[in-house]
Amino acid sequence: MRIGIIGYGNLGRGAEAAISHADDMELVAVFTRRDPETLKIRTESAEVCSFDSIADFAGKIDVMILCAGSATDLPEMTPEVASEFNVVDSFDTHARIPEHFADVDRACKAAGTTALISAGWDPGLFSIARVIGASVLPEGKDYTFWGRGVSQGHSDAVRRINGVLDARQYTNPVPEAMDRVRAGEDPELTTREKHTREVYVVAEDGADKALIEKEIKVMPNYFSDYDTTVTFITQEEMDRDHAGLPHGGSVIRSGRTGYDLEMHDTYEFKLDLDSNPMFTGSILVAYARAIKKMNDTGHTGCKTVLDIPPALLSPLSSEDLRAHML
Repeated sequence: MRIGIIGYGNLGRGAEAAISHADDMELVAVFTRRDPETLKIRTESAEVCSFDSIADFAGKIDVMILCAGSATDLPEMTPEVASEFNVVDSFDTHARIPEHFADVDRACKAAGTTALISAGWDPGLFSIARVIGASVLPEGKDYTFWGRGVSQGHSDAVRRINGVLDARQYTNPVPEAMDRVRAGEDPELTTREKHTREVYVVAEDGADKALIEKEIKVMPNYFSDYDTTVTFITQEEMDRDHAGLPHGGSVIRSGRTGYDLEMHDTYEFKLDLDSNPMFTGSILVAYARAIKKMNDTGHTGCKTVLDIPPALLSPLSSEDLRAHML
């Protein structure tokens, strides 16, 4: 499978790393808005090209993996690229997924291409875990906890605020809330009671820090519903103390079974990640494989992870999957 990557930040490098371990894939090109001459990638056989040259690769790339930000890039980029290529993106603004799906679906159906949006671990693998938990334990409640870890999408959103040079955003689960869920209390928890957010910001010299802090705390879909702490630090402190990109979390379904619902059952799916972008890049690559297979068999339009049979993610044959994975 011939793969293209659009964007070469942390997520783009994660996708490149995953492709390097996939025997059924070849990275053809990385596309960037930067000067291609200044970008060094690890895959020697792949080209580095300007984003404006994407159309030149029509028929030469089977799936484009879009490694751009959800705040402003993907809402425009995914439909645009889907008008010429099969695509996979990691759009993670939960509240806008239906709108984004509709935009991408229109582009795909007009072009006969196939797209997958919101691939990652949340939305993504966690979405699958929530559907399974709710289906198996219909009498119950869902709980999703994230962190402690760096959110790339939230950090990107903060970096787009005027006066911000760099930013890291950590999501922290509230331990007492998780303990109550696992104990079977089935508490009613508000968004604010489940998580807190920490933001570390490097501001431009002379920037209005009070205004930056206010813009962060009132940002809809990102921070307005959480207790958020904003700390201003130097670039040296950022590079020293916040260079890593760990993350993780849990989806928990607390439910009841039995004729009288007398049995308490807990279903939990948990992730503990050294590198959020490396893991997320691996998810994008697996779903790129699935999208190529779906397009080859005549399936077009936009999809989500809930529409993809797990067997399509694997390079193994159906026979091998039945023999070794089932």
